[in-house]
Amino acid sequence: MSVPELERDKTEPRSTPSSFTERSRPSFSLRPLVMRMHFYAGILVAPFLVLATISGGLYAMAPTIEQIVYRDYLHVDSTGPAVPVSEQVRAAQDVRPDLTVTAVRPAAEPGETTRVLFDDPSLGESERLAVFIDPVTAQSTGELVSYGSAAALPVRAWISQLHRNLHLGEPGRIYSELAASWLWVIALGGVYLWVARYRAARRRSRSTAGLWTVDRSSRGRRRTLSWHGVAGIWIAAALVFLSTTGLTWSKYAGENIGEVRSALSWTTPTIDTTLTDATPKAAKAAKAGHEGHGASSEHTADPSMVDGNIDRLDAVLDVARANGVTGAVEAAIPSDVATAFTVEQTRQPWQFSAGKIAVDGRHGDVTDASPFSEWPLAAKLTTWGIALHMGILFGLVSQVALVVLAAALMSVIIRGYVLWWRRRPTRGTQRMGRAPMRGTLRGVHPAATIAVVVGVVAVGYAIPLLGMSLAAFLVVDYLAGVVSRTRGTKPAPGH
Repeated sequence: MSVPELERDKTEPRSTPSSFTERSRPSFSLRPLVMRMHFYAGILVAPFLVLATISGGLYAMAPTIEQIVYRDYLHVDSTGPAVPVSEQVRAAQDVRPDLTVTAVRPAAEPGETTRVLFDDPSLGESERLAVFIDPVTAQSTGELVSYGSAAALPVRAWISQLHRNLHLGEPGRIYSELAASWLWVIALGGVYLWVARYRAARRRSRSTAGLWTVDRSSRGRRRTLSWHGVAGIWIAAALVFLSTTGLTWSKYAGENIGEVRSALSWTTPTIDTTLTDATPKAAKAAKAGHEGHGASSEHTADPSMVDGNIDRLDAVLDVARANGVTGAVEAAIPSDVATAFTVEQTRQPWQFSAGKIAVDGRHGDVTDASPFSEWPLAAKLTTWGIALHMGILFGLVSQVALVVLAAALMSVIIRGYVLWWRRRPTRGTQRMGRAPMRGTLRGVHPAATIAVVVGVVAVGYAIPLLGMSLAAFLVVDYLAGVVSRTRGTKPAPGH
């Protein structure tokens, strides 16, 4: 939810303290504080959420859009037995003899094309050139740029970058991280406020309606508030999920999450592709080629070694299938004698495993393996969560669900702004809705205050953009209060 219940409806009775002692007694309720934070977060962060929601809806449908746009590249009508994968790779080499092949994604189902991936120095970071081959005729259906580990094609890659950074590069990532950082705070704060309002209304009227269903008897602002609250509580858990998975990809919070996962051994297992029995001369050459680089693919490829390994592809893929690495896979082709083949399952609809294996192409021996069944539970959950966030895990079902979620979030945001507008005074010069009353923290019990401060500091450290933006809000809010008192302006009423 993006904007809170900004004030109690005028038709609702106000309780009156029975005594001065009861009025001044410290309270354990955080509702006024949560309301003020929810209000400002909704007003100030909602524009970023609107951008993330619109681009996220497109991002969810990107896999299907990709299949439609590039249907002629990805699918063929040829029938019959497929030629060996090595011949398909050779056919792709004939199309681009000027480039070095690095990997292949063999067709997993009849009617699909094989994707042969080349290292192209003219492309950007994380980009490879993909040549598509009909597995039956070994004819090329075209070539496209492939991006990232998901091998996204141009349209999908463009949508991905729009959602990630608005095509503004690294500075643009701040927008998406800020939105992800605040989304869970706004959602949980909205749930707290809506449940508190429901419980208060139930105590007064003993009614059980209104928490999960819209009050259709209400009108005007109360009807808008009911839609805002009910829609928000229905999608709150999904918003927390999107926020959490989105933060794993972020720059600042993502680094902290990565450190925690490493410390708890929750990271995705890796496999060792080094062949320990390589000849000393070859091993030395491979080591020299790796000096000064962070990844094994950085050294200069040996064309003769690549050609030799292409001939071993079919045998390596047979070994991988025999060891449970089946379905849609990507096989990395080594360019030196000291490196093993890597065969890894790729993200596909209804694909719940992501095992990988290293194979010595010379002898067909498995040198290392990482079966999905042996991954830590946190690593499995991360893999499934990312696939679901990308709209891949359940195919079209998850994509439609994410689009519906995006539409629901947009409706919550719009109704939140409507509530803010309707909160404005009907008299005077003020044209915007007033914020809930300041000083809410002073009315909270000291123990709760300490817990709030400690929690905010801890969360702000783990999620830096959340902490910095919250600190900036507190400073601005404090200065606004000073100015208001200096001018003698009456504080905005609470509820």
